Amino acid sequence: MMKQQFLADEAQTLDFGKRLALATMSQSTQGEVSKSFGAVVYLTGDLGAGKTTLARGFIQGYGHVGPVKSPTYTLVEPYEFERGNVYHFDLYRLSDPEEVDFLGVDDYFEEGNVCLFEWPLKGIGRIPKADLLIDLSDSGTGRKLNCRIDSEKGTKIAQRLWL
Repeated sequence: MMKQQFLADEAQTLDFGKRLALATMSQSTQGEVSKSFGAVVYLTGDLGAGKTTLARGFIQGYGHVGPVKSPTYTLVEPYEFERGNVYHFDLYRLSDPEEVDFLGVDDYFEEGNVCLFEWPLKGIGRIPKADLLIDLSDSGTGRKLNCRIDSEKGTKIAQRLWL
């Protein structure tokens, strides 16, 4: 299944990321947000398409205050919250998917954690399969977001996101 959305500017991209974050968290019967049920989200698109901006909104949606730096050189930035852990990967600099094995991140892929992967194709075969694949591309003055839903968990997230 595919969903599409137009994001007019950086503010809408950040907002989408925040709403996506909330969609990955379970809710109590009173509607209060509680723990993350985890997800694997692939973020694709050309350089400058807004992948890191969307990830920044997502991480802020979990409660992070302060800057969210791109993990271009560190390859992964961990964010630990009471609600759950978010791991932001940028695999752009990998020359071979096997390099993921040397990052020491196997425990990051545990159930309940959220893994956001920029440039996921560089790690295919070594990273978990996506629940959602979000592709961002230029569209006039904004961005076109295409979201492919690839799992039952992805369907649950998408239903919450696009109510």
